[in-house]
Amino acid sequence: MDKHDGRATARPRAGAAAGTGDPWYDPLDSAWGERRAPDGRTRTSAAPARAVAAERSTAGVYLEVQRSAAFQEVRGRYRRFVVPAAVIFFVWYVAYVVTATTAPGLMAEPVAGAVNVAMLAGLGQFASTFLLTWLYVRHARLRRDRAALELRWDTQEMTRGIGEQARTSGNGAARGEGGQR
Repeated sequence: MDKHDGRATARPRAGAAAGTGDPWYDPLDSAWGERRAPDGRTRTSAAPARAVAAERSTAGVYLEVQRSAAFQEVRGRYRRFVVPAAVIFFVWYVAYVVTATTAPGLMAEPVAGAVNVAMLAGLGQFASTFLLTWLYVRHARLRRDRAALELRWDTQEMTRGIGEQARTSGNGAARGEGGQR
């Protein structure tokens, strides 16, 4: 909505103004991540990976890094730890809840004085949370952080090169040549 002289008027969406006939068409949202042909139409076939990597755009750099063996190794190490840990922790939590609801007599069984099985299992939930957090941090530090940091530095170096190319290959005014600013 635009306001002119205190009145609100409806502004047509970008698609309606562009002549597509679709008032809900949004050129920024349509064909996200798809390549466009020189005539502006969306290509139906995917471009080869070499063409995307050779494009040397920021998106091309990130796609190249994502397809690299180093990135796949870091993701694999992450998944090999997180998936089993999450499954084990979830099963342990559900077992505690199911046992508490289906076997209250077992949970009320005294262990030592006023401490019963339910109290020990509840404290075990807290202890296992801290243990899992410690294991995750240790695993990340020993098996993923160094490789991920190297990927990050490599990615920053590649994108920095693209940014410098864009600044230096612009028009003469961007380099200080030509008329006054």
